[in-house]
Amino acid sequence: MTTRTFRIMVRGVFDGLTADQRAELLAAAPEHDVLRAAFTREGHLSYDVSARAAFTFRFLDEGEAEEDILEATERAEQSARDWLTERGYGYKNLRSQAEDLSQAPLGKRQRRAANTAH
Repeated sequence: MTTRTFRIMVRGVFDGLTADQRAELLAAAPEHDVLRAAFTREGHLSYDVSARAAFTFRFLDEGEAEEDILEATERAEQSARDWLTERGYGYKNLRSQAEDLSQAPLGKRQRRAANTAH
């Protein structure tokens, strides 16, 4: 059986941050900049609290069947909740979006390579 790779984005909004929490997030902002965003197994957080209170976690997970994407999404959401809760950050409007890369459309180079292989 082949392994499927899933990319999961968990989005939400910080809620009820104290001045200290906001300062803490601003101090750590360079490592959470959207330009450094990547899908990782442990999850990468990006935000810009100086502009708005929204955040995005990006997770990378795997499964063997198409249905495994549901469990991967649940794990990602739980990891995001755990990270936020451990640090005492309030949040709301948590939602997720998952993509099975085996189902993703081929890019221009991939289509060209597939056509020359046949």
